[in-house]
Amino acid sequence: MAARFLKKQGYVILCRNYRARTGEIDIIAKDGDALVFIEVKSRHTDSYGSAKASITRAKQAKITRTAMYYLKETRQAEASARFDVVILGGEGEHIEVIRNAFEAAL
Repeated sequence: MAARFLKKQGYVILCRNYRARTGEIDIIAKDGDALVFIEVKSRHTDSYGSAKASITRAKQAKITRTAMYYLKETRQAEASARFDVVILGGEGEHIEVIRNAFEAAL
């Protein structure tokens, strides 16, 4: 659902569920010239906190390490990159994209 929505927004999906020894990235895409590493979060209620709050500093660091591994593996170390978060709410009736959701964290 998130990938379909991103495609409609002009993103070009390169990879889904990228796995490396450092972790996993839900979606890797191109948005114009930028390489985008995307974390997808789904929440039906905020009983356990918001989807935004679930992207902790530790989670950001894990995504950053995995993104760096991808950049090295694909020889794109000089690529312009950013980290976005897609939040799926309810039964998919609400989709929010947070561009530049966080800076690279280690």
